[in-house]
Amino acid sequence: MSVSEASASDAPSSGRVERHLLIDRVYHWSTAAIVLALMGTAFLPILGWKFEWVSLHWMTGIALVLLILFHITRALAWQDWRVMMIDVGDVRDAWRRVARTFGGSAPPPGKPGKYNILQKLYHLAVAILVLSIVASGLLMLLKIDTPLWRRDPYWFAPETWGVIYSIHGLASMAMITLLMIHIYFPLRPDEWWLTRSMFRGWISSKEYLDHCDSSRWAASDGH
Repeated sequence: MSVSEASASDAPSSGRVERHLLIDRVYHWSTAAIVLALMGTAFLPILGWKFEWVSLHWMTGIALVLLILFHITRALAWQDWRVMMIDVGDVRDAWRRVARTFGGSAPPPGKPGKYNILQKLYHLAVAILVLSIVASGLLMLLKIDTPLWRRDPYWFAPETWGVIYSIHGLASMAMITLLMIHIYFPLRPDEWWLTRSMFRGWISSKEYLDHCDSSRWAASDGH
């Protein structure tokens, strides 16, 4: 059996490879909508749009907290969370790619598994920023009145509140940059195969064989 025949045998006979389950796609697009709503309620008032944004902002923030808890629980209990961990193969292939870019004689880099190293690094950066925003935002709720609790701004000293607000603001500004990156790359033609999979849940067998190493990500039938 040739190498190409062996590779083709790793793809499902249906011609489709499942990449994202419906529940994960719903989570992704729900999170996207909530993050955009949070950014709108945070930054539009600064730009001069006057509306009652505080209540919308904190309620949307609570919705984001619930989604994050759902995602963490699902990743730990029902998914293979290791798929997002950077491994030796990722580092080796990244080094080979950089070396070849600058004229080195390194071997060709291999194909990644389900996610490449840049996607994993992006996921890590988003995780750090979102957790920083959520943690600081939950603390900031102590300073506003809601139907569920009364404000108590004396939990922390003024200088501590300054640090909390700075973390929240800086992480939020950094998220704008990451959001721009996240919108830009899926619009590139060479990334459309990934973008389509977030809508329909699957990629073609050819896309799987062209872009992924079957030994690092085993295909499952996308029906």
